[in-house]
Amino acid sequence: RYLPGNTATEVGGDWFDVIDLPGHRTALVVGDVMGRGLRAAVAMGELRTAVRTLAMLDLEPAEVLSALDDIALGLGNPNGGRRRRHRAKDREGSDLSEVYLATCVYAVYDAVTRRCTFANAGHLPPVVVHPGERPLMLDVPPGMPLGVGGEPFEEIEVELPDGALLGLYTDGLVESRHQSLDDGLEAFRRALEGPSRPLEDVCDHILTTLDTHHGEDDIALLMARVHALPGDAVGDWTLPPEPTSVARARELARDKLAQWGLDDLVDTAELLVSELVTNALRHGEGDIRLRLLLDRTLVCEVWDKGLAQPRRRRGR
Repeated sequence: RYLPGNTATEVGGDWFDVIDLPGHRTALVVGDVMGRGLRAAVAMGELRTAVRTLAMLDLEPAEVLSALDDIALGLGNPNGGRRRRHRAKDREGSDLSEVYLATCVYAVYDAVTRRCTFANAGHLPPVVVHPGERPLMLDVPPGMPLGVGGEPFEEIEVELPDGALLGLYTDGLVESRHQSLDDGLEAFRRALEGPSRPLEDVCDHILTTLDTHHGEDDIALLMARVHALPGDAVGDWTLPPEPTSVARARELARDKLAQWGLDDLVDTAELLVSELVTNALRHGEGDIRLRLLLDRTLVCEVWDKGLAQPRRRRGR
């Protein structure tokens, strides 16, 4: 849900996003550019686009925020990057760089491991509701806002049971002149209590229960219910770094696809497994891990122990 603070313009610096990642993982993002109006909206658009680009590079959440921090520094300083000796000013002499300070929380949920990794840049903590339990504000290291520069970002990893509810939001939802932040957070927790309900109803209930008509700030709310990939939809094997592992990997893939009733995909999957495992033998290090995932699509993944990031070539 997105509610603009100023209904006349309907532009602001709050944003949310949901991004599909490789390996049946999902990135959830909520951010808030400080300031209001068109300049905040432009900065928001720049950062939101950057998040989607960085996410597809498959970086860790803390690395995504570090790169966003550099981008925010560049937006706020026309002289570039971390060299901020001279601040840009508009005709009235006000500081333009302040509009490019932003808070952001970036989370990646892995449906195979059932774990969610969070990194935070000065944003309010995510809320999690385990089935049948009271809502919990996660103790995610707050970090510094994007655009401050020079500060590292930390990550925490949390295991989420199947069906857990995850909420990300901006401060307009829980804070106003008539309500302190602590009171707003407590009201948010209370609104999430009670029996499980569809996500649309959860969002509607939150927005009607909390003070969301103050018109002081934009409100962004992202609610997600996580679902793990069943164990019988995963094939996971570790192979020694030996030439015989190529044939063994083909055999494992062939047997698993036959078990899943995907005989039509056997030839393609065997070819993929052969190529990837051979590459790991030739160019990688250590044991080789092969994983097959069955959901909306069939995914074939191969790892080795090398720390270098693979570089995608132009071959089709």
